[in-house]
Amino acid sequence: MPDTQTLTQQAERQCHQRGVRFTPIRRRVLEMICASPGGLKAYDLLDKLAAVHAAARPPTVYRALDFLIEQGLVHRIESLNAYVACPCPEYRHGFQLLICRDCGRVEELHLDEVSAQLSQRSARLGFRVDRQTIELLGICDACQLAPAESR
Repeated sequence: MPDTQTLTQQAERQCHQRGVRFTPIRRRVLEMICASPGGLKAYDLLDKLAAVHAAARPPTVYRALDFLIEQGLVHRIESLNAYVACPCPEYRHGFQLLICRDCGRVEELHLDEVSAQLSQRSARLGFRVDRQTIELLGICDACQLAPAESR
């Protein structure tokens, strides 16, 4: 996963190219999410943001999150109700998330053939997909190698 500075600079360029505003609050929320490899819940973000911006309220965080998701900079982890940075926001196709249940690490996959098969099958059934979330919960390689008592 690229570091926070790299992802933030990439987000800034992408927003500039698209003609959308990358405000200081949006930037700060993205930085906080980038710094947490396992993702952050909205209220954890609010607590961290309120420490820097006293006027921060839930709508502030949710508006920033909605923007970041819309721009493909952040993904919502449905099963955890948390948010994780997208390591490659220029990639606008389907994605899958690997989530370690021990350490919380999240890795992103881009198996286009899986997304294509789901889209094709859905279309044949007359179903319009608005959003696709594929999350695989398991144990990452580092946690598998760790002694059981340290997990």
